[in-house]
Amino acid sequence: MTDHFDFDQTINREGSHSLKYDLRKLLFGDANVTPMWVADMDFAPPPAVTGALIERAKHPILGYTLEPDSLFNALIQWHKKRHGWDIKREWILLSPGVVPSLHAASLAFAQAGESIIVQPPVYFPFFAAVKNTGRTLIENPLLLQNNRYSIDFDHLESCAEKARMLFLCSPHNPVGRVWRADELQRLLSIAEQHDLMIVSDEIHADLIYPDNKHYPLATLANGSNNIITAVAPSKTFNIAGLGLSALIVPDATHRLAIQQAFETLHTSASNPFSMVAFEAAYSEGENWLEALLSYLTTTRDFVTDYLATHLPQIKLIAPESTYLLWLDCRSLGMNDHELKKFFIEKAQLGLSHGTLFGTGGSGFMRMNIGAPKQTIADALEQLKQAFISK
Repeated sequence: MTDHFDFDQTINREGSHSLKYDLRKLLFGDANVTPMWVADMDFAPPPAVTGALIERAKHPILGYTLEPDSLFNALIQWHKKRHGWDIKREWILLSPGVVPSLHAASLAFAQAGESIIVQPPVYFPFFAAVKNTGRTLIENPLLLQNNRYSIDFDHLESCAEKARMLFLCSPHNPVGRVWRADELQRLLSIAEQHDLMIVSDEIHADLIYPDNKHYPLATLANGSNNIITAVAPSKTFNIAGLGLSALIVPDATHRLAIQQAFETLHTSASNPFSMVAFEAAYSEGENWLEALLSYLTTTRDFVTDYLATHLPQIKLIAPESTYLLWLDCRSLGMNDHELKKFFIEKAQLGLSHGTLFGTGGSGFMRMNIGAPKQTIADALEQLKQAFISK
């Protein structure tokens, strides 16, 4: 019997202290905009996850919790099956999230004033992790040519000469690229030549559209010890609010450095609910994920066709991964303030504004399609009507 998961179900999240919904008035000045910004989905997580949480809640004590071996085994088996990556148990460090991990890595592997490379437009906590820890930011902006992004390797080479570390987003948020093996190998070659540490944020690695393949950077690194990988079930299974991720750190000296940085930050990943959800997702969530990917692919294709037919002035950067679409609105002739105002006041849509993602974000908007298709269809209709009445 085939599992059925109802991604068309509308779940009312208002009043649940949802960041995505209950922050609309503060963020957009209007509590009624359709929220399509923060990167979580409006889908219930796999039933196995919900069941595991309910079962854990039946135990009345919620004290400090050990990390069970079964959790690590679930992570190892998942990455072996889905990505062909043989991860050893001792390589794994649990973390309260990818953003704390970026901060910890900055503290662990770069001295105050040393430089860290980021590749904008990119997930904006990358910038914060550099600046908050007193490190120096170097930007290696992505190149946009023929509606497709690529890494500017010549510029990266010059950046690497004066940097200690690179934050890589793979797959890339917000532009949706899945980096090819040859691109990653060239990146690794530059890193090796300049003794550059790489922290590879791969938390969107399971959300890959057909005809694309994610390569964990570490699997291409030929034994290099300078690769640290952030993984998590949070985006994959819509459990980001539970705040648990993992770092894969093959080198023992680097693991110790990261652990010391976490101790300096006084962070803890010891949450009984996040741990059971983490394990259940990786152990029993695969059928749900396959159904989700099929649903998201259909939604992505619907948005692609709709924009091409009804709103050709907005160019969609063809997404290879994630449920986050990168919209090129530059041909609308609006400045960034006008663009944001148009989407909020005319279209009643709350998207992430491109300038949040740094250099190269001006004139763009990021749209979250992790919602029932009818919600996405209604949002696109609102956008179309906003242009008609413009």
